[in-house]
Amino acid sequence: MYCLKRLYKLDMRSPWFGKFSLLFGPGLRQNWFLVSLVSIIALVSLLGSSWRNHFDSVTITPLPGIYASYRKLKEQALMDYFDLRTSSVGFFNYKHKELDFCGKERENYVPCYNISANLLGGFKDGQEFDRHCDLSWNEERCLVRPPKDYRIPLRWPAGRDVIWSGNIKITKYQFLSSGSMTKRMMLLEENQITFRSDDGLIFDGVKDYCHQIAEMIGLANDSEFLQAGVQTVLDIGCGFGSFGAHLVSLKLMAVCIAAYEVTGSQVQLALERGLPAIIGNFNSRQLPYPSLSFGMVHCAQCSIDWDEKDGMFIIEVDRVLKAGGYFVLTSPTSKSRGTLLTTRKGNMLTPVEEFTKKICWSFVDQQDETFIWQKTTDANCYASGKQGSPPLCEEENDTQSYYHPLMSCVSGTNSKRWVPIHNKSNGSQLTSEELEVYGVQDGDFYEDQEYWKSTLKNYWSLLTPLVFSDHPKRPGDEDPLPPYNMVRNVMDMNAHYGGLNAAFLDGKKSVWIMNVVPVGIRNTLPLILDQGYAGVLHDWCEPFPTYPRTYDMLHACGLLSHLSSKKCSMMDLFLEMDRILRPEGWAILCDNVGAIEMARLPRVSALGFARGLPKDFRSDSVD
Repeated sequence: MYCLKRLYKLDMRSPWFGKFSLLFGPGLRQNWFLVSLVSIIALVSLLGSSWRNHFDSVTITPLPGIYASYRKLKEQALMDYFDLRTSSVGFFNYKHKELDFCGKERENYVPCYNISANLLGGFKDGQEFDRHCDLSWNEERCLVRPPKDYRIPLRWPAGRDVIWSGNIKITKYQFLSSGSMTKRMMLLEENQITFRSDDGLIFDGVKDYCHQIAEMIGLANDSEFLQAGVQTVLDIGCGFGSFGAHLVSLKLMAVCIAAYEVTGSQVQLALERGLPAIIGNFNSRQLPYPSLSFGMVHCAQCSIDWDEKDGMFIIEVDRVLKAGGYFVLTSPTSKSRGTLLTTRKGNMLTPVEEFTKKICWSFVDQQDETFIWQKTTDANCYASGKQGSPPLCEEENDTQSYYHPLMSCVSGTNSKRWVPIHNKSNGSQLTSEELEVYGVQDGDFYEDQEYWKSTLKNYWSLLTPLVFSDHPKRPGDEDPLPPYNMVRNVMDMNAHYGGLNAAFLDGKKSVWIMNVVPVGIRNTLPLILDQGYAGVLHDWCEPFPTYPRTYDMLHACGLLSHLSSKKCSMMDLFLEMDRILRPEGWAILCDNVGAIEMARLPRVSALGFARGLPKDFRSDSVD
């Protein structure tokens, strides 16, 4: 620990002398000898400490490593102490009081999505359906509680095919008014919704549909998607998630993205089934993904008019598609408007088909109501100057992907990541040459992976007795055996390289990870997505775009320190974590000592975790 030493001159006319007078009494001038004696003793102690420090500096030579580490620990402890004192009087200075529960109207509350407030705020032309977090700052802080009839989801994989109807906000009318294919895939019972599994005896059409898509792009069957370079799929308007559930069974990462819905949410239902999903739309802003992110974009009756806004929606699909990626569009052909899906008349091209030619897409095939295009693998094609083709984006605009306004220019053509999907290595193992594209040293990358493998073993050894035994176990239940698991939806709130995800896969844990890369730090999301993982950019000063009670476990390593530099509210962060955690969910925090200590007080006193609410936190400090 640092020792600050200063030499002060004692002046009888100074305020310091007045303080000594109060200590020793008014006879200090006559007892100057006593004061001198005390000063000499203090000086000898000071010199003795200095001499001992000097002696230590001489004698540590034979064992420099031990004392250097000890000195480093003392210096770190001192810095953590000063960080704690400095921060505690700043943005963490919150009056810690227990928060009340929100009203019943907020049981499915998603911040930043308030259409009426957005309209009053002057947003229109589709922007009123976007997220506007600046309009929700003044909302009262409260704890979002579950519905009265909420029940803990069934263990995976049983929970994929059977969910409790009271856990989501869908009415019987919404189910009955859904499409015929939906009725074939779902059974609405008294308190459950049952989805018919592909491997069951009842035909649901999803497996044949995937097989049809595979054949249309030249594959023998849907099990060859990975061999064709399709690792990740963005499913727009995913319905009730059966298409994504089938792709997950094929070892693909299918992420559902759908607009915010007050009732009958596609995203909420998909997450309840243990499938990756996030709220998002194609109204006026880009999706929170970098360019060249997905091998396939899928839209089945996703209610998007692709020929609107001069093709900007299609340009956004082109932006997130990898080179050589596929756009799959399935919709009825009976629409009255003149769109892509209208029956052709002679050799005339529809507006959308004509626009896809301008952005170098090739039409692959059409079968029934399904159309497929493929993005070009030739980056120079965009610069060929076709009449009416959109211009190329400037490089600085190409890096903006966090809810940036939709652009009418083509991006990604100058990226080092422009690699045709069939040329990329399959699986999560990346070569040294591929890592170099992201500016990452292979030694650093694989050291990070090994670290998280050992760390996850420690996590799991601590959680297993709780997750598989006394905590969520109901009286009379047997301890579940792998792969049955109470933990399915996991979020890594500061994912770095995606090492925790790799560790879960290596440990054969039946979970999926939403890898979140915080805005303001190094953007490693392209590296995460190119490993075949799910991920998204997010600013943790704002709420996360998901419904309440949608994650079983939250993991945050180094996030608290990052937020302290951004002056974000720790209380708002923990409120958000409480909102998106399921009852009996878990949160694991690891950070430096100062950040962990700063997190303890608001977490315990305001959120009430110490009072036995049905969520638990585990925290640790990492130097």
